[in-house]
Amino acid sequence: MHRRLSLAALLVLGLLVCHNALSAEITAERSPHGAVVKIDGKLFTEYLTQSGNKPILWPIMGPTRQRMTRDYPMEKPRGEKHDHPHQRSLWFTHGDVNGVNFWDEQTFGKAAAIKHVKFVKIASGKPAVIVAQDRWLGKDGKTVCEDERTLRFDTDGDARWIDFDVTVKATNGPVTFGDTKEGTFAVRVAQTLTPEAKKGGRIINSEKQVDGAAWAQRAPWVDYYGPLNGKTVGIAIFNHPSSFRYPTYWHVRTYGLFAANPFGLKEFTQGKEKGAYTIPSGKTMTLRYRVFLHRGDEQEGKVTEAFAAYAQEVK
Repeated sequence: MHRRLSLAALLVLGLLVCHNALSAEITAERSPHGAVVKIDGKLFTEYLTQSGNKPILWPIMGPTRQRMTRDYPMEKPRGEKHDHPHQRSLWFTHGDVNGVNFWDEQTFGKAAAIKHVKFVKIASGKPAVIVAQDRWLGKDGKTVCEDERTLRFDTDGDARWIDFDVTVKATNGPVTFGDTKEGTFAVRVAQTLTPEAKKGGRIINSEKQVDGAAWAQRAPWVDYYGPLNGKTVGIAIFNHPSSFRYPTYWHVRTYGLFAANPFGLKEFTQGKEKGAYTIPSGKTMTLRYRVFLHRGDEQEGKVTEAFAAYAQEVK
């Protein structure tokens, strides 16, 4: 009897050891430019507290350990379009907040800016976590609003994901997010993934609308996939059911812009609906997204199943 128990215990211990050996170690720690996240000691992404006029995540390494978002304008590599310098890898901002344009940075140095205030938390684990606070400043330097964003980083096998939950706070009077397509939670994908590159890239949403037909549509998720150094990979963005105005509209373009925008309804609905929303003074608004990085197309990457699991998570 004791021998059987010992063998059983050894078997369980062996399974635990194997599980731990296969389970990725995810670390988050301070870096000179913000905070860096690694998987098993290798770069996953870095949270940059300032790039242009806002914090961003860049680079973002996918399941093949290749950069899945555009490098411009942080770098200027060949083979990438050098357009829209405000479209920096992964970011959160909006083109009309109390009449102030935080989206555009063409007038760099004079533009409104989202300024990092402090890190509330940086912690390794499964998931690794970064919590940051920011202040949105107009061109006159006055505070328009504030936000607190919680980012979680995790992986399961080849798939990787980044949860981005952001709460905007009306700390200095009412805050209106205006009705413009220029926003809001966004990614600029690597050039070879885009349909315009004509290398097999494709956009598809949960409603089976593809490429240009996915623009201005409401959907719980959109997937953007294509070839990257010889292998097909994809970036999906999920909108959590508890997020403001779920399911969101999508400002997703075939040249590489990939944005969830719950406010730009005038253009998205051709004037049938209005999208501006005012956060009352002292109140908040919360948006929740997951960026899901996978191999293959949306079927091989099991995007539908991954979204279903995400949607069940209590926020």
